[in-house]
Amino acid sequence: MTRYVIDAPTLLHLATEELEIDGRHQLVAPSSIRSEALELLLVEVVRGVRTEKAALQCHERMTEIKIRVLGDRVSRRTAWRIARQQGWDTLRDAEYLAVTRLQADALVTLDAELARKAEPLVPLATLADLLSEAAAAPRATKDVQHDGDDHDDDENGPQHDLHSAPGSTR
Repeated sequence: MTRYVIDAPTLLHLATEELEIDGRHQLVAPSSIRSEALELLLVEVVRGVRTEKAALQCHERMTEIKIRVLGDRVSRRTAWRIARQQGWDTLRDAEYLAVTRLQADALVTLDAELARKAEPLVPLATLADLLSEAAAAPRATKDVQHDGDDHDDDENGPQHDLHSAPGSTR
């Protein structure tokens, strides 16, 4: 199984286009992903890009996409360390990179700025890497796991070192 971190714009794209994730893959993200994606929908409604009804339908589809969300102490501390090392004044991007370093094989993002920041720090993958061969079919994943506990043990799964993680920067 390949683990991919996705960000809010990617989650929104997957839900909007009703894309199906390859069953051999697992999605992982910081615990803030759903709120960030909902905020993106709100901005679209306020700007008149999407109706409220369409936004709420998309939100429903987003909640049906199975994502292992992480908000544990180790992830937050790693995000802090990345942000400090890079001279960033926000943790948003650092959270995605931290979860990628700790729990995933690669990051998939449609955000060009995040991809630029991530490239020297974590492996990147493409949206196509996530999708099944029947990518145009409606999504088949449901339920959400939440691993937002606040302890420093390894029960969240295998740890991946940046240099030994499978996959390569694309």
